[in-house]
Amino acid sequence: MSKPKIGWIGMGRMGYPMAERLVKAGYDVHVWNRTRAKAAPLEAKGATLVNSPADLAGVDILATMVSTGKDVEEVYFGAEGVLSGGSVPKIFLDFSSIGVEHSAALRQRLAEHGADLICSPVSGNGKCVKAGKLSAVVSGPEAHYATVRPLIEAIAANGVSYVGEGELARFCKIAHNVFLGVVTQNLAEITILAQKAGVSRAAFLDFMNNSVMGSIFTRYKTNAFVNLDWTTTFTPELLRKDLDLGLAAGRKLEVPMPVTAATREALQAHFGAASLKDDPEGYLQQDFAAILQTVALASGITLVSEETPYPTGLEVPQAAE
Repeated sequence: MSKPKIGWIGMGRMGYPMAERLVKAGYDVHVWNRTRAKAAPLEAKGATLVNSPADLAGVDILATMVSTGKDVEEVYFGAEGVLSGGSVPKIFLDFSSIGVEHSAALRQRLAEHGADLICSPVSGNGKCVKAGKLSAVVSGPEAHYATVRPLIEAIAANGVSYVGEGELARFCKIAHNVFLGVVTQNLAEITILAQKAGVSRAAFLDFMNNSVMGSIFTRYKTNAFVNLDWTTTFTPELLRKDLDLGLAAGRKLEVPMPVTAATREALQAHFGAASLKDDPEGYLQQDFAAILQTVALASGITLVSEETPYPTGLEVPQAAE
């Protein structure tokens, strides 16, 4: 059975390596990106670049990995959106992290054009994608899930979980990112606590990673915490957005979320700390793990790199490079 023709929109930190895995898996991938140069290296690997989203109207499956619900809406329904191209893909597969209500509205609009939406938000960063450690949660029509599952599995090699119809995957992703924020904030707090008591960050985090509380996440963030490497994987602004989405969902569904609320306020302190920097906008574009610096500042500590490289667990297997 031949593989479906894939349209792909989004060549950011996540989108590029995700689409690259599809190309390497033998899919016929047609790509549009607002900044064409970001997609050019993928063309050399076998992808086909197009000039506008409308040029992707004839694909079998249209996949998106963009920043916001407004971005998804624009590339679907905008003046040069996919639906302006004449024909309509039967399946729209969105990997982006967007709100539940916005997703439901997009689903309804697509249905009016005879198309269905599969939501497939993912867990991990670009390095996770390359190392085969990305996972995904999926919701939408089950029959269409059967169609797109091989494609998603090629991208999210660590596991794919189907959770039901509609926007349920969006709720799962929001819950996931709430947990991400809570874990990161608390990990920063206990790391600074241990440091102030006299334990090096490297030694403390190595203990944590080898304990029952360790995880893929704590291990791959250890190098950042130890060596102050704030190379961006996810910004504080995007984390704040997801915490707000989680709190809004909690209010709507009448679920008390006091720990989430406290984390949201702790994260806001990071935005205040940015105002003390020479380049506050640049500071807030650094990785969200830099909240370690805010906790250190509040604790009267000036952080310096421990210059102790720590394996992330996300090293790419040589055969996959």
